[in-house]
Amino acid sequence: MPRSLQPDRKLFVVTLALCFIGVVMVFSASAVTAKELYGNGYVFLERQIIWLAVGLFGMIRLMNFDYRKLREPRVIYSSVAVILLMLIGVLFLDRSHATHRWIHLGPLSLQPSEFAKLVVILYLAWFLELRLRPGGFGVNNWNHTLLPALGPVIFILALILREPDMGTSCMIFLIALVMLYEAGMSMKYVGGAALGALPAVYLLIVHAHYRYERMLAFFSPGADPQGRGFQLMQSLIAVGSGGLTGVGLMESKQKLFYLPEAHTDFIYAVLCEELGYIGGIAVVILFGIYAWRGFRAAFRAPDAFGRLLALGITTLVVGQALVNLSVVLGLMPTKGIPLPFISYGGSSLLIMLLATGVLLNISQHAEAL
Repeated sequence: MPRSLQPDRKLFVVTLALCFIGVVMVFSASAVTAKELYGNGYVFLERQIIWLAVGLFGMIRLMNFDYRKLREPRVIYSSVAVILLMLIGVLFLDRSHATHRWIHLGPLSLQPSEFAKLVVILYLAWFLELRLRPGGFGVNNWNHTLLPALGPVIFILALILREPDMGTSCMIFLIALVMLYEAGMSMKYVGGAALGALPAVYLLIVHAHYRYERMLAFFSPGADPQGRGFQLMQSLIAVGSGGLTGVGLMESKQKLFYLPEAHTDFIYAVLCEELGYIGGIAVVILFGIYAWRGFRAAFRAPDAFGRLLALGITTLVVGQALVNLSVVLGLMPTKGIPLPFISYGGSSLLIMLLATGVLLNISQHAEAL
């Protein structure tokens, strides 16, 4: 008798918990700013709830949609084509915050680079599975595997760097390396790719003044606390002010125009200030559970496509969370990477929920313990 398919309840509940925390913290961190900018303290909350509703609907639909249908060539080719058109098209639109990252749709906006993350994962999972089949070329074949696998990915990275968005590019590059390594790519190629990327990263930093300033702020934020070190110093003040139990929900002082990007990239600092060490650790534990269930689904998936797809999605969510938390705590230079499910941002929230829907579907097909 066939086993009935059930989604991973732990993963599902953890995702909902993170989304709930996100809605609460977005309102807490943005109410004063929204009131000042728009005369309505609920603006960011209302937008986040709209994106959350759309994302949850998509997550549930994908959770009940057989992930194996995603490896059809028409799905892969159309996804890659659409994301390339979006990434090229956004470069010709008006700048927003000195970058070409958003496609504005009335009061809402789409960020193509967020969608590119999931498209790259889908493309690599499909392509690498073809090479892993009996009679395939294998993963370490340059002409038939590595070059055609990385060619579209590198082109996508170049377009995202042109926006510019170095943080997202680095995240996609990391995900690609993890997926290639899991597929069997030799460590000499992994190490070579990492070493080869270092000169490019160095040039991207030193030739962009704001990136160079961020590096200086990372190594010595106190050297210029009112200039380049201001954001990191304010973040650390917020985290330290929370103590064990926090100052109380809605009671953060740093969000009152001291901490830039309080409701987006640095929302974790506000969370730590208001909910304290206990609240901060609770969020880390939730992402830890997400990682456990995600990697479990990946390594128990019934086929290579499911394994690589689940691995890429879990690396995306958990890796992005680690980067964001590290930036807020001063363990990495400042990057514009949102905290999954929690930071304000419709495109990020939507993609994380859609990706989790696919992951939940893969978990249904994983072998029972």
